[in-house]
Amino acid sequence: MIMAMAATAPLPLRAAEPPTYTLAVVPQFDLRQLESAWRPIIERLEASTGVRFVLVTEQSIPLFEKGLHAGAYDFAYMNPFHYVLANRRQGYAALVRDTETPLSGLVVVRKDSGITDVKALNGRKVAFPAPNAFGAALIPRAEFVRKFGIQITESYVRSHDSAYLNVVLGLADAAGGIRATFERQKPEIREMLRVVHETAAYTPHPLAAHPRVSADLVSRVKAEMLNIGRDPAMAPLLAAIPIKTIGIAADSDYDSLRILGLEAFVVEP
Repeated sequence: MIMAMAATAPLPLRAAEPPTYTLAVVPQFDLRQLESAWRPIIERLEASTGVRFVLVTEQSIPLFEKGLHAGAYDFAYMNPFHYVLANRRQGYAALVRDTETPLSGLVVVRKDSGITDVKALNGRKVAFPAPNAFGAALIPRAEFVRKFGIQITESYVRSHDSAYLNVVLGLADAAGGIRATFERQKPEIREMLRVVHETAAYTPHPLAAHPRVSADLVSRVKAEMLNIGRDPAMAPLLAAIPIKTIGIAADSDYDSLRILGLEAFVVEP
C-alpha cells in the first residue's frame, strides 16, 4: 500500500528588516520636548529614505559628548563647538543648519539682585547646564576671562531649566543660557530674571553625519531635511529644535570657531 506524502506548504518569506541608524540630539531641552520635536522629523526621514532611525536622547550633555567623541552616533544634532571637535576627532560632516538665526549666549540674573553689569559677577556663583554647552557656558566662560577679566565660581546643574531655576531660588547669582531656552521658560520664571549680558554670535548647531554613513544616505537625509524646511506644517517643529530657516551647512561655516582657542575652556566628559 502506497501512502501519500502530505504536502507541506512553503513558509512565507519574511521581509528584510530595513537598516537602522542612530540620530542623537544634544539634550539642551527637557527630553520630552526633544522627543516631541524630533519624532515627526524622524518619521519623515524614515518614509523618505526607507531606513529606520533610532532617536537617541542622552540624560545629560556630557553623556552626549562621550557618545559623540567616540563616534557612537550615525547622525547627530550638536552645538557648534561639539561639531568642531567631532569633525576633528571622528570626521563628522555638517549637513544642514539654521541659516537665519546665529547663536549667542545669555547671562541672566534676578531682577531684584541689583546686578546691572556683568563685571559685578566677579567672585560670584554662576550656574551653567554643562561645561561645554556652547552658547550657555563655553562662550560666556571665555568672555568672562578674556573680555571682562573676571573670575566666577562655576556650578554645573545638567540643564538650561535648572540653571535658570538656580538663580530664581537664590542658589546662584547668575546663569548661562541661550535665547531659545530663556524664552521657553514659564512666564513666572522668566519675569523674575533679567539679561545682564549677551555674547558674540556664531554659526548655530548643525545636523552632521559620521563618515561611515554612505554618501547616498547622507544625500537623501539632507534632501529630506530641506524638504521639511519647505513644509509650512513642519515649521513649529523646526522652531522647537530651534531652527527658523533650514539650509545647507558647510564645514567652512565653522572656521570662525576654530580660531577662537576655546579648547582652553573645554572640560572633557
